[in-house]
Amino acid sequence: MYLYSAMTDLARETDDQSLLAVCERLWQNLCLQNMYITGGIGPEAANEGFTSNYDLPNETAYAETCAAIGLVFWNQRLLQLACDSRYADVLERALYNGVLSGVSLDGEKFFYENPLASQGGHHRQAWFDCACCPPNLARLFASLGQYIYAQNDHEIVVHLYIQGSASFQIAGQNVRLRQQTRYPWEGSVMFHLDMEQPTSFGLRLRIPGWCHSAKLSVNGEPIELAPRMECGYVKLERLWHPSDRVQLDLDMPVEQVYAHPDVRQDSGQIALQRGPLVYCLEAADHSVPLQRIVMPREATLSSHFEASLLGGVTVITGEGLAADTTGWENALYRKQGPDLKPCALTAIPYYAWDNRQAGQMRVWLPLG
Repeated sequence: MYLYSAMTDLARETDDQSLLAVCERLWQNLCLQNMYITGGIGPEAANEGFTSNYDLPNETAYAETCAAIGLVFWNQRLLQLACDSRYADVLERALYNGVLSGVSLDGEKFFYENPLASQGGHHRQAWFDCACCPPNLARLFASLGQYIYAQNDHEIVVHLYIQGSASFQIAGQNVRLRQQTRYPWEGSVMFHLDMEQPTSFGLRLRIPGWCHSAKLSVNGEPIELAPRMECGYVKLERLWHPSDRVQLDLDMPVEQVYAHPDVRQDSGQIALQRGPLVYCLEAADHSVPLQRIVMPREATLSSHFEASLLGGVTVITGEGLAADTTGWENALYRKQGPDLKPCALTAIPYYAWDNRQAGQMRVWLPLG
């Protein structure tokens, strides 16, 4: 990832289109055949790298925190070359899942590896003999502001939705842009613009790839998105006035996600995602071992925010099925399968796992 970041920098500095084409081919192979749903990359610990296409084991996933950070670095550089939401989507997926999982909620312990399933023996540590991940996380979080926005001489671009404010020099004016949002828990984002006098410039807002329905308004007046979409961004070009407001609402339902049929480890399974966040089950929330739980095809799933859980998270709840072990006391194998009984499901954001008592975790769930 760091090599690819340098390749992209070099392509930009020298306008080397052949090198840029290589970066695009590598990106396509990585994101379409070798990336975990969490944005983690590198399934193999032995070579700290890749194996073969679609080889994405869950319990033994290496998915080093530093590799996910490198993926963020690379996609941010690709965004500087082309304002294409594909790159911002991958950056966001890695940031909220494969990177953020690398540090505990109290900021004192770290994951080197980020598996997508655990039997309860994988935990964060305070330090490592090869301590690349903790300081790498620290520098990424400290520089997060560099990843939210971009600009050129006549446009401001919003790549990520994170509450805060930023100042820009554009069209000879100092423009202040303030985001007001509870993203990623809610898809509503309000932008407040402020400048000394009316100024003409473009404002690009990313419509994430996970979002299938969005609404936009300026000062309460609805704006049609389709005619203004360009490479995954809605583009607003107008004369802006002090105190103008832009409201973006991103629909954020709970979704069941399937892996490519050639990912053998996830065959016949689904994962849960809401907005940019990938979810998982933890033993702490369930009375049966996680391997017994099956997700019904027509499961009704809902979400709600729990302020007292894991620092405040939106959880996904629903009713699944769990294999009953009654009648298996004297059998390891038998011709009749187990009965399936209703089982309450609670899924938490993947980044927040292993912050309570030790226990099982899994992202992918068998589909019933």
